[in-house]
Amino acid sequence: MKLIIANKNYSSWSLRGWLVLKAFHVPFDEIQLSLETEEFYQILAQHTSVGKVPVLIDNDLTVWDSLAICEYINEAYLQGKGWPEDRNKRAVARSIVSEMHSGLFAIRNEMPMNCRATRRIEPTESALAEVAHVDDMWSTLRAENSKEGDYLFGEFSLADVFFAPLVFRFMTYRVAVSDSVKAYMDTMLAHPAMQEWYQAALAETEVIASDEAGEPV
Repeated sequence: MKLIIANKNYSSWSLRGWLVLKAFHVPFDEIQLSLETEEFYQILAQHTSVGKVPVLIDNDLTVWDSLAICEYINEAYLQGKGWPEDRNKRAVARSIVSEMHSGLFAIRNEMPMNCRATRRIEPTESALAEVAHVDDMWSTLRAENSKEGDYLFGEFSLADVFFAPLVFRFMTYRVAVSDSVKAYMDTMLAHPAMQEWYQAALAETEVIASDEAGEPV
């Protein structure tokens, strides 16, 4: 199995495809490309016309889009354990993952993932409203599922995979969050796979100006 990703410092969608494999101990070979380069598009064109990462190659199968990759890995390698066992919780988990996949545009546009930086921005009212929504969502889920573990649905799940880039974003831009969310962020940042990604991001030197939002702190 191979996974094509981009810069670990900046590529939030790559993180999702990578994290589902690492966190659930599915063996794979990593192919990392530099964003916005000729090589990036040339290599991706050999596998998909979409021109975006991540791309998963499993023998003769190619899967693109991070949510499709997560669903495929869950079905083919995790026996469904990527989602909560309880049907109702599984439905909620799928709902919030879909929301992250297709929404929260203010956070995504104003706070590009930038793991190795500490930066200051002036968030719009839309971004602040989305932060408050995420804070309430995470706090509620943690309160409901704390007896089963320290992640959103107790045990680590695809919901945590999908919100992992927001954890890095909130860290980078020093977003004000509740104590409950801060505890959840600490749990996520301490996860061995998250630590591995973060240390690799810190070691990168390439700078993509369009993702250096705000001012350095």
